[in-house]
Amino acid sequence: MYMVYPYWFRSQFVPIWATSTPDALELMRNSVQGERNDELFYDQLIRLAPNPEQAEVITSIRNDERGHNQMFRQMYRELTGHEVTGVSNEAPEQVTSYTAGLQKAFQGELSAVEKYRKIWFGLPYGVYKDTLYGIILDEQKHASKYNNLLLLNSAAYR
Repeated sequence: MYMVYPYWFRSQFVPIWATSTPDALELMRNSVQGERNDELFYDQLIRLAPNPEQAEVITSIRNDERGHNQMFRQMYRELTGHEVTGVSNEAPEQVTSYTAGLQKAFQGELSAVEKYRKIWFGLPYGVYKDTLYGIILDEQKHASKYNNLLLLNSAAYR
């Protein structure tokens, strides 16, 4: 049986992962750098891919990250009236091996989901939450793709 709670109860409920709007905006600002770092890291993985099919999978993920970067910039600008500044052009961590890079990318995508969930809880309802939800779904899809690439390249699979 589904229980319906009165409005006064629901308005008092604060999830443990609640995020303030200022904290969400700071996480969003930092996410611009994170998406850029991912893009540069994935460029390295593309060059190391053992075949064009795997390179294409990573290329599609990299292109999504570019789009996320732009979406975060636009949302931040619309919510604050300021541009994201202080983004570094430092080279990302070097990929030591293809499979190690895949593992790092897989873990990074899962971490992004956690971070973006925090941002989601600090945004106003509407287009910003909807946009971020789409980005979260993309990050989950990316994690699945990296998991598949890890399986294809694992020693046990060969």
